[in-house]
Amino acid sequence: MRTICIITGTRAEYGLLYWLMKEIQKDADLELQLLVTGMHLSPEFGLTYRQIEKDGFKINKKIEMLLSSDTPVGISKSMGLGMIGFAEAYEDLKPDIVVLLGDRFEIFSAATAAMIARIPIAHLHGGETTEGAFDEAIRHSITKMSHLHFTAAEEYRRRVIQLGEDPASVFNVGGLGIDNIRKLKLMSREELEDSINFKLGPKNLMITFHSVTLEHATAREQFQNLLDALDELKDTNLIFTKPNADTEGRVITKMIDDYVTRNNHKAIAVVSLGQLRYLSAMQFIDGITGNSSSGLAEAPTFKIGTINIGDRQRGRIKADSVIDCEPNKESILTAIRKLYSKEFQEKLKDVENPYGEGGATEKIKKTLKGTDLLDILKKEFYDISVVDNVVKS
Repeated sequence: MRTICIITGTRAEYGLLYWLMKEIQKDADLELQLLVTGMHLSPEFGLTYRQIEKDGFKINKKIEMLLSSDTPVGISKSMGLGMIGFAEAYEDLKPDIVVLLGDRFEIFSAATAAMIARIPIAHLHGGETTEGAFDEAIRHSITKMSHLHFTAAEEYRRRVIQLGEDPASVFNVGGLGIDNIRKLKLMSREELEDSINFKLGPKNLMITFHSVTLEHATAREQFQNLLDALDELKDTNLIFTKPNADTEGRVITKMIDDYVTRNNHKAIAVVSLGQLRYLSAMQFIDGITGNSSSGLAEAPTFKIGTINIGDRQRGRIKADSVIDCEPNKESILTAIRKLYSKEFQEKLKDVENPYGEGGATEKIKKTLKGTDLLDILKKEFYDISVVDNVVKS
């Protein structure tokens, strides 16, 4: 029996991994191991490991990273603690493959410890670019430590190969988030309103904003500009989701709490909606405003618009439903006016999601199950220039 160890550190990441975990769990030839870390174990971020257990998954190890500080020093110390915890967990569990998704610092710690432990790594959602965040460097670093790669688009597959990975180990499977949309039984409007204790209005926006981690101390100013723009809106209700454990994340959280306290007639803040409520809300809102990847990866499937503010997601593939704007009040207001324009609303009806139509889960599980792991650790650098020269000659 092949043991597959999946690692999750955030609510959003767990939502993307959910169906893959289910597929592995029900396969008689596979054993699921689950390591939970990061925000899942933090009271500040909702102790979301409880939802994982409620969903029927056994957590083999909890890797504490002590996210008590969002300063650069604090996060670096958390990464060090994470590496220690993951090293000990791998030694105890001895998985055949470690599965990692994305680009967060918790996942970097997990990848580094797995590499040293000589455990093959399967990396999901590599090859993407987020030029405004240090996630960019972390993601590509994890790619170089990994042995199997599952990308969300063909352009991202080519980029992983450009980083020197063998094309035979790089698979374009599409976005995992679309499987959630296709497979989950989403809530009705009434069920959603009861669940969050909040009534939707004539117009509704979801606000999901994170700090731009490659910029110094811009979170407060940028988010205040967004709040000032939202104050100009009429008959519009707002659902705020709180940010991740990134540098300056607590600045945004405090500003959200203060804003909602002053505007509780039209705004609500939620630490963690969870995948079901988040996707259910997308059915009934007019758009996502902020700089979350969900506005690019999942929102187009619902035929709703996304106002993408600033540089955090710069470089990602975007559907025609995405409106880019600068992190200042006037640019944000211009984008909101465009979102509600008749012309843009008509265009949304024909939007296609560049991250596919679903099916990633089954493709990934099949490859994890069937790949020969003998000598997989010894990689050769796939040199595109050498290949091109051979073809030309």
